[in-house]
Amino acid sequence: MKKILYTDFVGTDSIIEKMLEEKEIRKAITRNNLYKFWGKVAGAKFAQKSRPYSMLGGGVMVIACENGIVAQELMLKKTQILVKFKPYLDSLKIKVVDLKFDPKKWSNESY
Repeated sequence: MKKILYTDFVGTDSIIEKMLEEKEIRKAITRNNLYKFWGKVAGAKFAQKSRPYSMLGGGVMVIACENGIVAQELMLKKTQILVKFKPYLDSLKIKVVDLKFDPKKWSNESY
């Protein structure tokens, strides 16, 4: 019987390194890190009723809201939210110039 040597395995560190070379993956990781700060920026009241959904071109972040009332309240606080977001945006080198609040994007699924 022929002995098989398994020495051509690729380590996970090299796989991760190769993945991080991809621009889209780096961008997704950075956005995910930014989304984690939403609770701190929006406040406890809105953290359970809204969450970042996606990014549009031109630096517009779409926020999914539980309902139209939450979207309206957040719209009224948009300037304050953008000011609170600024330190996080600067540290991650992301440009967000506007927020769009959309109750149609809401899902009760946990992310």
